[in-house]
Amino acid sequence: MDVLADVLHAAVTSPWFYVALLVVAVVDGFFPVVPSESMLITGGVYAATGEPKLWLVIVLAAVGAFVGDHVSYLLGRGSGGRLAGRLRPGSRWTGGLAWARAVLAERGGLILVVARYVPGGRTAVTFTMGAVGYRLRSFSFFALVAAVTWALYGGLLGYVGGAAFEEDPVKGVAMGIGLAVSLTVVVEVARWAVRRRRRARAGACAEGAGDADGTVENGPVTVRMSQR
Repeated sequence: MDVLADVLHAAVTSPWFYVALLVVAVVDGFFPVVPSESMLITGGVYAATGEPKLWLVIVLAAVGAFVGDHVSYLLGRGSGGRLAGRLRPGSRWTGGLAWARAVLAERGGLILVVARYVPGGRTAVTFTMGAVGYRLRSFSFFALVAAVTWALYGGLLGYVGGAAFEEDPVKGVAMGIGLAVSLTVVVEVARWAVRRRRRARAGACAEGAGDADGTVENGPVTVRMSQR
């Protein structure tokens, strides 16, 4: 454990940590396997001991996240144009693209900000926003809000863990990452519960509409009964 603590301390307090944090935050925007949030929290933990500087950790993480989100957006914009040109009018994929465009046009900013806290979700959202042609100016504004709030959240979360375990930063890192994972689980459970409730409500509405006009749903086959 002492060896791990020494290696971690040497890595995080090195000036190269700033460069690594920026690069990882950028890459994580379009390649979500890279653990930018763990690096951000670790930087916040060790910032409680004086090095690295907390404000610089937060700024570099936010800049990297902002740039990475735009890379994903531009990749989606390029591939989305080619995809739309290959789709047949009236196909399922065309309808799905139109649905995504309508949903993102209505509340795309909120979706983008929330997705920043969902591992992998932010990449899917930013890529899709580019693919459906979401306006770049609006995307940049909400991407900035998402990046800044995420960097503040991760950096300060790590800083609290580092202050609580000032004599043992490794425990502070474990606590910070554990809290972040717990929050992610809570968000995912809440999203699952909301989706389930919406599906149940939609099913109840469809069943009620079928009863009202004498329509009986039986799997994919709809039978309309005569009313006399």
